[in-house]
Amino acid sequence: MTENCPLCNSKSEVFYNVPKQLFYKCDNCFGIFLSRNLLPTDEEEVERYQYHNNDVNDLGYQKFVSPIVDKVKANFNTTHKGLDFGAGTGPVLSKMLQEAGYQIKQYDPFFHNYPELLNEKYHYIASCEVIEHFHHPYKEFELLKKLLLPNGKLICMTDIYNPTIDFASWYYKNDPTHVFIYQKETFEWIKTTFNFSELTIEKRLVVFSY
Repeated sequence: MTENCPLCNSKSEVFYNVPKQLFYKCDNCFGIFLSRNLLPTDEEEVERYQYHNNDVNDLGYQKFVSPIVDKVKANFNTTHKGLDFGAGTGPVLSKMLQEAGYQIKQYDPFFHNYPELLNEKYHYIASCEVIEHFHHPYKEFELLKKLLLPNGKLICMTDIYNPTIDFASWYYKNDPTHVFIYQKETFEWIKTTFNFSELTIEKRLVVFSY
């Protein structure tokens, strides 16, 4: 029983198998992914995201996304163009940056579906708690790299797995829309494969530099 990795297309082995949760681990990029037979439908994803009901005025939510906001402010100014990729139902990231005078647009295939934004180029792309939802991570990272201008940054936030974590009791895998889990080695594979010049990981914050 095996499936090829949706990121690097290499062979994988069963990593965790209980009813409704069959995860494989890739032997090459170390990504951990949900069996394609268990992937949620678009309708199931939308229902789950609406359940999150993220309030842009919630101070706790603003604090949660602040590492991305701070990283943008530290590296870019208000003349630079940004994209909030996977902005979701409550684009607090965009709100905080726009209130500080930054130019950032929202794209989300379900809630801000403006495909014309994917024909533009950006100095920075912010993606908060999005990349773990990718059904086709190779295709998505290929797109994200293509959208960046030279010297740009892709700034992501996700919870990262490492072998000291007990996967069986780990909360993060219990969200049925969290279908691709990353390890440090997975991000290193992405950096090399998509020719990013630099990768930094600070807790949940993952930054790829063009």
